[in-house]
Amino acid sequence: METQIEDINTGEAWACRFKVQTFVDPKTGVAVEEKNLAVGMPHKGIPGMYEGIGLIQVRDNDTKIVQLLDTVSQITFKVKFEDCWDVDTVEWINPPAEAEIEA
Repeated sequence: METQIEDINTGEAWACRFKVQTFVDPKTGVAVEEKNLAVGMPHKGIPGMYEGIGLIQVRDNDTKIVQLLDTVSQITFKVKFEDCWDVDTVEWINPPAEAEIEA
């Protein structure tokens, strides 16, 4: 049985695939965000549908909206539960201790 967002336990790290209408880079298809864009300045993205994998930050069972941090663009999105699928726990992988010492 597939896990639903409503069923996940709080206090655990979860992620899911999602889709959202946003600005995307026309060459890569990755979501883009412009901060402090002045009036009349062009946006580097074009409107489009974006699909990604997001870490679940906040879940509201009353409004059926989840706040996700996209793993590729690092943009935060608020997405309806119905636009999310493949809900699963996050397996955190830490870099080897040797890599931390060399850095």
